[in-house]
Amino acid sequence: MPHRIPGERLIAFFSRRGNNYVNGTIVHLSRGNTEIIAEKLQHLTGGELFRLETVNPYPEDYRKTTEAARRELQQHIRPELKGKMPDMEQFRLIFLGFPNWWGTMPMAVQAFMERHDFSGKIIAPFCTHEGSGMGHSEHDIRMLCPGAEVLPGLAIRGGSVPGADGELTRRLHRLNLC
Repeated sequence: MPHRIPGERLIAFFSRRGNNYVNGTIVHLSRGNTEIIAEKLQHLTGGELFRLETVNPYPEDYRKTTEAARRELQQHIRPELKGKMPDMEQFRLIFLGFPNWWGTMPMAVQAFMERHDFSGKIIAPFCTHEGSGMGHSEHDIRMLCPGAEVLPGLAIRGGSVPGADGELTRRLHRLNLC
């Protein structure tokens, strides 16, 4: 069912710069893929950007980062987030962006979600990936935010991020979010 959502929009995202896996190889990204999509969404919707950052950054080395991410997932570790959190009361629609790590969102995103009450909110998840799509992150979001409406997620392959404008626009119009 299409939505026309009044009120403020938040684009909360976690993104990793540096060495990343893109199109089958490790490359250095000066801006993370999810960050680029979040900025495109801001341009299309006028939403407020909020970057999720961990107090202790992940390693520069891609493989070490994936090892740390797997350990956090397996041990249910929620990394400490830095910076002041947004006042969630002013937002009705939350675009929630992240890379798909081990089939779901990074634990930093789960830490953010656990700090807030999303009851009555609409969550529009989006992720960047290299072949695993949304994984089970939509299910995980519903479990973490039982009082929220979770829209179908948008998964964008990392190598397709630069040309994703049309796909984003079509999705926003289809869901009546812009």
